[in-house]
Amino acid sequence: MTGRTLPSIELPMRAAFSELDPMHVVWHGNYLKYFDAARFALFDAFGVDLYRYSVEKRIAFPVTRQSTKHILPLRHNDAFVCRATVTEAEYKIAMGFEIRKAETLELCTRGSSEQVAVQVPEMELLFAIPEDIRIALGFDR
Repeated sequence: MTGRTLPSIELPMRAAFSELDPMHVVWHGNYLKYFDAARFALFDAFGVDLYRYSVEKRIAFPVTRQSTKHILPLRHNDAFVCRATVTEAEYKIAMGFEIRKAETLELCTRGSSEQVAVQVPEMELLFAIPEDIRIALGFDR
């Protein structure tokens, strides 16, 4: 992938009152929800429908690893942008995430995730991401 732009998307969002914890900041678990929304917006933008893929080809893509680094809290009604970037799509789909406040671009959160391909219902791990998904995401060999 040297010299090429990695597949990425920025999804504008807003912190809702229902997402706050007792300290009046966004509860930590909601950041994974934001990452997931950006992940699927990215897949949609690149023509990858993982639900359809799982039904038609019986291959699912479970998240097997994720991490989140909280830097600056989001508060009620904060407008923010969640950026998702595919960093790998050969043996797993790896993504990096950043959440920044929309107005100031202050970095609030960084994260990452990994997904693998699994044949269902056998639950057999596939040791490569299917070629059509790799190509759609710009990771042709």
